[in-house]
Amino acid sequence: MSKNEHDLIRTRATLLGRMKNWSDQASWQEFFDIYWKLIYSVARKAGLSDAEAQDAVQETMICVAKQMPSFKYDSALGSFKGWLLHLTRWRILDQLRKRGPLPRQRQSAGDTARTATIERLADENSPDWEAMCEADWGKTILEAAMARVKGRLDPQKLQIFDFYVNREWPPEDVARTFNVTVNQVYLVKNRVTELLRAEVRRLEKEGM
Repeated sequence: MSKNEHDLIRTRATLLGRMKNWSDQASWQEFFDIYWKLIYSVARKAGLSDAEAQDAVQETMICVAKQMPSFKYDSALGSFKGWLLHLTRWRILDQLRKRGPLPRQRQSAGDTARTATIERLADENSPDWEAMCEADWGKTILEAAMARVKGRLDPQKLQIFDFYVNREWPPEDVARTFNVTVNQVYLVKNRVTELLRAEVRRLEKEGM
């Protein structure tokens, strides 16, 4: 893959358009790489096991594939976020229902909780579902924004940002490790943060 291809994750509308071509494996892989963690994380929060969550991911992707030939992206009719999470929610419900009811004499508090979870997820306006998704959706957007930013910065600046912001190293230690001044550490942090904020705004505008 060329450097230009690494520099940007194309807009969601453009990506979805390219996915109408079944043979465009690169676009389908891009879509999977961006969104599988989101689907998996939400599924686990909804009470699915690792195996069930993996199945929910695969079944959501299959559902996307089936709908893609006739799918028309129109932000005026609803966000891409809402569409994808709608598909995800029903695949999670499918997994919960596949467990089947337990014999009455073996029913437990866990089984009651599962019934309550199904009822909450079945309600499209459930605040529990929205709260469950919100943090993971924000993380997905941030990761996509970081993927865009990475192509614009040299590796050392990315490492400085990672050590100072993500790993929470003291600025003095970061400066000493990378042979820069503390002021340079602050400047890198501010520059990368500004780029990330700009990309997050752009992704949200694109319909994510």
